[in-house]
Amino acid sequence: MHFTFATAARIVFGPGTARDIPVLTQELGERACLITGGSPERSRWLVDELEAQGLSPLIIPIAGEPDTDTVVKAAGEVRRTKCDVIVATGGGSVLDAGKAVAALAANPGDVFDYLEVVGRGRPLAERPLPVVAVPTTAGTGAEVTANAVLISRQHGLKISLRSRSMLPAV
Repeated sequence: MHFTFATAARIVFGPGTARDIPVLTQELGERACLITGGSPERSRWLVDELEAQGLSPLIIPIAGEPDTDTVVKAAGEVRRTKCDVIVATGGGSVLDAGKAVAALAANPGDVFDYLEVVGRGRPLAERPLPVVAVPTTAGTGAEVTANAVLISRQHGLKISLRSRSMLPAV
């Protein structure tokens, strides 16, 4: 029997590593989208630091568990504003939203083209935007997984958007 283990390309941890986020982000892109929980003011310090690096972030708050409509709308905003890197800071739901937005912003078609169970389950055609995943809670491991759990309200289910290319860059 064969097994494969894959995780984030780069894991940075330890006291004070939060202050490295702007530099790590700048290494990956020129225009950031910051995805936060329902209280984006908690990340004001990070917005200020990203702006100081010249990354002028688009800020998208995600309250609660992400659903398909929310991530499709957010991905459209990311494309419209030409963001090229995603920073997701929060719990597992926010990190999943960030990975899903990164995948959908870079790929054509409908979200249901790529979803398992209720969708067509097609592979992503293009590599997602790079993601800097910053967990602020412990437990889900969303910062090191290659999927995003989304709610399909029209089906009443939680389903996955999954691709090895969805592993966060940092």
